[in-house]
Amino acid sequence: MTAPTSVTPDDVRRIVETRVGDPGRIAALAAARRRPAGLVGPTGRLMLIAADHPARGALRAGDDPLAMGNRLELLDRMVRALARPGVDGVLGTSDVLEDLLLLGALDDKVVIGSMNRGGLAGSVFEMDDRFTGHDAAGIAAAGYQGGKMLMRIDPDDPATVRTMEACAQAVGQLAERGLMAMVEPFLSYREPAGPGGRVRNLLTAEAVVRSATVAAGLAPTSAHTWLKLPVIDDMEPVLAATTLPVLLLGGEVGADQDAQLASWRKALTNPVVRGMVVGRSLLFPPGGDVEAAVDATVEMM
Repeated sequence: MTAPTSVTPDDVRRIVETRVGDPGRIAALAAARRRPAGLVGPTGRLMLIAADHPARGALRAGDDPLAMGNRLELLDRMVRALARPGVDGVLGTSDVLEDLLLLGALDDKVVIGSMNRGGLAGSVFEMDDRFTGHDAAGIAAAGYQGGKMLMRIDPDDPATVRTMEACAQAVGQLAERGLMAMVEPFLSYREPAGPGGRVRNLLTAEAVVRSATVAAGLAPTSAHTWLKLPVIDDMEPVLAATTLPVLLLGGEVGADQDAQLASWRKALTNPVVRGMVVGRSLLFPPGGDVEAAVDATVEMM
């Protein structure tokens, strides 16, 4: 099957018809998928497109609160991004990845399943980030290359330790199968304090170092663990804090794309940084040119 470069309403109709009439085709396509030789591409680094936000109820990109809520639009932008040279793969929840399988967009791609999406954005239980998505067994059965988990640490919220324990178990289960465990840690807090406050991530160097060192020590082995870390102004102490491979987090859509690219470029000079995971910044860039945004990022790699 030739990889698609766009998605049409007819494509969506066929996906729905297959899900109704032949759902077993999804597993068959996963088994037949051409798999990549390794985790990094020809650049020696890993470039992933992320689209696991909707399953946590986080649909905003830029000024549009429902940007990621239209599945045809999201899939179209994703296949356009995945078709660009230098894009190695995708991070997503089962529904998104299976749509891409049905479209024929995942051959030779690194595929990472998103695992804990239970901490719904804006909910009072957001810090209790339970594993409601992929599990290690399912990732292995589908022939995917690893699993990703979000681990936010709020010292004032007792739910944090449950999430940490679940993440440690997932890292161990993935490692047992020789699969990448991608851990995305943050030191977080609520503003204002209390159950009704909005969860915010603390992005000082001290906070990112602390969260990274906690994440690196999860599970009986870190042999297959990679860290997904935000790009902040002072990355030197952050990248000096670990010997684990680091993937840079693309983050929110920035109004100043040149400044955003400059900060990524600077961080990429550190040998600890082994790639990038970018979602909304490339799928919904200022001006809307997905291909140009992806190409500019790949060029830095």
